Amino acid sequence: MDTRQPHILLVDDDEPFCQLLIEYLAAEGLCPLATHTGEDGLREIRRGEIDLVILDIMLPDINGLNVLRQIRHDDADLPVLMLTARGDDLDRILGLELGADDYLPKPCNPRELTARVHAVLRRSRRAPPGAAPAPQVDEGLLSLLPAQRMVRWRGKALSLTSSEFNILAALYENVGAVVPKSDLANRALGRSLVRYDRSLDMHVSNLRRKLGNLDDGRSPIQTIHGAGYLLLTIEA
Repeated sequence: MDTRQPHILLVDDDEPFCQLLIEYLAAEGLCPLATHTGEDGLREIRRGEIDLVILDIMLPDINGLNVLRQIRHDDADLPVLMLTARGDDLDRILGLELGADDYLPKPCNPRELTARVHAVLRRSRRAPPGAAPAPQVDEGLLSLLPAQRMVRWRGKALSLTSSEFNILAALYENVGAVVPKSDLANRALGRSLVRYDRSLDMHVSNLRRKLGNLDDGRSPIQTIHGAGYLLLTIEA
């Protein structure tokens, strides 16, 4: 049984806020640490011990979006929760397009942020070492290895974020049937969507871009307006 505490990295130059959040996270059984520049954050991530990153967009050296680009270049599925300026929709959209798993506007309630961290961690963990592997599931051109959280598309490994994998897995489990947005949000983000929340739509958009189109020009993931999303039955 793996009893290691998840390591949470805060990359934020607001030191009082970091200290407050460290206290909340530690009280929840997590192992938090903080860096206050993008370069220091990337250096800590490359040590390979971090399970989730809380990343502020406004940093003194490197813009947080560029830090996120580098994280995704190095590690496709390390969970990242972005902190954005309240009301700045452009930063949120860009963060999600670049592969952030979720976001919160600042200033934010540390209790809500801690709850988001737990939700993302629950949905991003791989099977513990020594666990019996879950069987590969196959739908023609698409195959999933749930225990390894890996996807193969047209015979090639597909690089997905944690949230993207969760969405695709939920759609696969209901292939050919509509999955409501509310179900996908709870599965992928661990929370309900709020009004004007486009995070789920952005994750689906990223998935479509990575999958590309079928031979007939359709996306494998169809939008069913007013209902949700549907994964088409895909034959090789």
